[in-house]
Amino acid sequence: RWWMRLKVSVSFIKNKYNDVKKTIEAINYTSADYIHVDIMDGKFVEDKNYDINEVALFLRENVKPLDVHLMCCDLEKYIVEYADLMPKFITFHLEATDKVNEMIDMIHSYGIKCGISIKPNTSVKELLPYLNKIELVLVMSVEPGKGGQKFMPIAIDKINELRKLNKNIIISIDGGINDETVRLVNTDMVVSGSYVCMSDNFEEKINKLKKNIG
Repeated sequence: RWWMRLKVSVSFIKNKYNDVKKTIEAINYTSADYIHVDIMDGKFVEDKNYDINEVALFLRENVKPLDVHLMCCDLEKYIVEYADLMPKFITFHLEATDKVNEMIDMIHSYGIKCGISIKPNTSVKELLPYLNKIELVLVMSVEPGKGGQKFMPIAIDKINELRKLNKNIIISIDGGINDETVRLVNTDMVVSGSYVCMSDNFEEKINKLKKNIG
C-alpha cells in the first residue's frame, strides 16, 4: 500500500477552539482531504448535535470535499437534507435501517457516493449483500456517538477481512486514530477528530497520519 496516499478526513466534533466555524476554517488551511461531518440524532446514538441549518452555516466558507457520517435512524429525512450540501460521500449505519438497498439507491440518486458504517460488534459478513453496490465502508473502531474514545483493536481484523472480500471498495476507519494507531490499519482513509482538532498544529498532526501508514 506504500504507493497509495492515505486520505485523511478530519472530524470537527471535538475541537480546541470550542468554535466550529473557526475549526473548519483551520482545517481548510491544511492538507486534509475531507471534512468529516458527524451527525447524531439522539436516537441511534445518545447525543444529538447539529441540525442541517447549523451545519450549512458552519460550512458556508468551506472549500474541502465533505464526508458525511449519519449516526441517525430517520435516514430518508437526513439523506434529503445532507444531499443538499453536495458531499462526496454520505455514509449511514447498517444497524440503523432494514431498508439498506433503498438507502443506497437514494444516496446514488443524488450523484453522491454511498458508504455504510458498522459498529465494533457488527460482523463484516453482514455487509456482504451490499459490498458491490457501495463505494465505501466505514469501520468504527470506537462505539459511535462520542469523540475522544480509545481505539478498539477488533477493527484490525475487520479491515483485513474486508480487503479480501472486495479489493475495490474504499475502506475508512473512525475512532481513536492517532500517529500510533494509524500504523495498525490497512485502510485507504482515516477519520481523525480530537487528535487533529484538539492540537495546536492541525497540519503537523495530519502529516504525521499520512507518513505513518503501515
